[in-house]
Amino acid sequence: SLGFEVPPSQIARSYLEGKEIAQNLGFPLVIRPSYTLGGSGGGFANNKEEFEKALKHGLLTSPIHEVLIEKSIYGWKEFELELLQDCAGNVIVVCSIENIDPMGIHTGDSITVAPAQTLPDTLYQRMRDQAIAVIRALGNFAGGCNIQFAVEPNTNQIAIIEVNPRVSRSSALASKATGYPIARIAALLAIGYRLDELPNQITRHTSAFFEPTLDYVVVKIPRWNFEKFPGADRRLGLQMKSVGEVMGIGRSFAEALQKACQSLEIRRNGLGADGREVKNLHRLQERLSAPNSDRIFYIHDALLLGMPISTIHKLTQIDPWFLYQIQAICEMEKYIASFSSLEHLPKEVLHQAKRMGFADRQIAHLLHCLESEVYQKRKSLGIQRVYKMVDTCAAEFQAQTPYYYSTFEQENENIPSSNPKVIILGSGPNRIGQGIEFDYCCVHGVIAAKEAGFETIMINCNPETVSTDFDIANKLFFEPVFWEHVYEVIEQEKPIGVIVQLGGQTALKLAEKLHRWKVPLLGTSFDSIDLAEDRGRFSQFLQELGIPYPRFGVAYSAAQALQVVEQIGFPALVRPSYVLGGQKMRIVLNQQELEEQVIKVLQELPGNAVLIDAFLAGATEAEADAICDGENVHILGIMEHIEPAGIHSGDSTAVLPPFSLSKEVLEQITDYTTQIALNLQVKGLINVQFVIQEQKVYVIEANPRASRTVPFIAKAHQVPYVNIATKIMLGTHKLSDFVIKPQQKGYAIKLPIFSFDKFPKVNKELGPEMKSTGEEIRFIENLEDEFFVNLYRQRNIYLSR
Repeated sequence: SLGFEVPPSQIARSYLEGKEIAQNLGFPLVIRPSYTLGGSGGGFANNKEEFEKALKHGLLTSPIHEVLIEKSIYGWKEFELELLQDCAGNVIVVCSIENIDPMGIHTGDSITVAPAQTLPDTLYQRMRDQAIAVIRALGNFAGGCNIQFAVEPNTNQIAIIEVNPRVSRSSALASKATGYPIARIAALLAIGYRLDELPNQITRHTSAFFEPTLDYVVVKIPRWNFEKFPGADRRLGLQMKSVGEVMGIGRSFAEALQKACQSLEIRRNGLGADGREVKNLHRLQERLSAPNSDRIFYIHDALLLGMPISTIHKLTQIDPWFLYQIQAICEMEKYIASFSSLEHLPKEVLHQAKRMGFADRQIAHLLHCLESEVYQKRKSLGIQRVYKMVDTCAAEFQAQTPYYYSTFEQENENIPSSNPKVIILGSGPNRIGQGIEFDYCCVHGVIAAKEAGFETIMINCNPETVSTDFDIANKLFFEPVFWEHVYEVIEQEKPIGVIVQLGGQTALKLAEKLHRWKVPLLGTSFDSIDLAEDRGRFSQFLQELGIPYPRFGVAYSAAQALQVVEQIGFPALVRPSYVLGGQKMRIVLNQQELEEQVIKVLQELPGNAVLIDAFLAGATEAEADAICDGENVHILGIMEHIEPAGIHSGDSTAVLPPFSLSKEVLEQITDYTTQIALNLQVKGLINVQFVIQEQKVYVIEANPRASRTVPFIAKAHQVPYVNIATKIMLGTHKLSDFVIKPQQKGYAIKLPIFSFDKFPKVNKELGPEMKSTGEEIRFIENLEDEFFVNLYRQRNIYLSR
């Protein structure tokens, strides 16, 4: 009705209607179910067979059994505008976002960049005019709105694909990209404030009726977890499959892209230059033509081999501008490698590489030297990071909020204070095994450190989290939780110490290097962390304390693994040290499975010790969380798992307090938890996991850090456990300073949430490797509750390997 173009489409509420519409519109088609999120139930259809399958699936997925069938514009360029409107009809565009991936991939699975890079101003103004007309036509609407556009790359024809009159996943990204708090302002607009009445939170002098200006580039890359779902279709399309995302900020697209790649925690040091390049041309052509989670790395590899940009553009439909940017990274990579050694690398080349986002580790790989040598060389040449402020206004007005990103220029906008400071390492991207629960711990840790009188500094790269809000910590460094970036913030800020216990495995993995570089760790020492993480050392530790544990052995090869199994027998549990979320853990039943699994682990995690445990089939599993101050231990809670041992604790349904464990068993759990915490000299949080067989309790592992279940117990008991633990880590308080009074009545149940519907070909078996993507809490008064009874009946169904 506004006269704007949309892809031709019609609504179908039945199979018959759908088929008629398909005849009228012609292939290719897109099917979009009504009232679903994350593209659930959506699909492409290029022929009759694909259409019938997609139509049936779409009608079933939609809660009102209705689908939109529209003409496909696969391969067009995709853009989004984030807008705000108030009750007086004032509208601002907060941010423009460009999808590097073309139309056809869900925006949550697309690599995106802000501000839009390849959008001519004339086209942007047309888009802006259309977006404002649309938001005004929505009627009595005040708040945030996200509008998605498709642009035909040859004719610049614009079509509006989608309007979300609410804050969206992109709103969170736009907020972190610009520093403009969209959700906060949208809430105030919803209750009647006007944009011109509200202040800009970052400058505190200007009005919120002001469009942010960016003097930097932001790149968002989604984080996938396909390795947890063997047999899953890794191709990307209309249904979102990513479980998290990261954001990199730089002065150029190349720098922001490399920083985002460093943030992903997929054992890459940036975009390439790490020895993991694919060099098979046929395989690259295959991988480039079908959108998938590693496509950005395949583009780099193809350019490095010399594949023409025109060929890559034809295979991927990605705008050539982005391909030229990646080619510039490849050219720099080749140029660095052309020097015979680090000594011969000129200062200007090193400086230019750092400005393009190359990590010291990448440069070291190309020049066959150590990361620390590259670091020392650039320090001696005066090439070091400076920190720029995210200020919403390209430094036109002075910002009052310390929100920083790093780059390699002359002027440093970060002025460290002389206050005693604490750095808290964030938890990086959400993924299976490490989700929002660790961000909860980080945020509560920041609040506690502030209350204890410290200046707090947060380092994190996840735009979806509260820890990266600019008003949580005293200073936010939006940087990869990656050694080089972390160490340079430490050098600049000189904190009294770093907290690694709250950010899950992301933060904990940096403990060893921090210890080596003599950076003080607050709370539990590195040696205690290492003792608990190194499964072999930990079992020896339990032996000395006389605490039972399943029989085990350590192997560094498949031959050693066979010797271990001769002693302990099958079934056996194979697991590497230093992992989270049960990564690469498997129950093996025979020699062949054992050999295959050990070889697989050692291939993917070279140098890692493999622990082989006797698997106690049919045993009950339980876990306890505790706080220790070095002298006393307070057990937060003991949880009993409904499912039998063998299912990862993150995939288990846990009940607090236990529902069937005897008094003797609970006493053993309490005693072992207390002994382990005191003898490990824990200062802060610890999680201990147990299996119980015939009234005997065995310890299977201890994690001297915040665990996934700490927020669950804190919410069930209404006690700020993370606040208490952080003050103990800081050394300002002892357990005796707190009065802890849990408020729980009845039972609390922690229920895992799975995303199996996104991976239809994957079976729902559960085992020692975690697969859940979230959780919920449910309260019941007693064990007669029908909900609990049904859960208990189904406890064995999904147990697998």
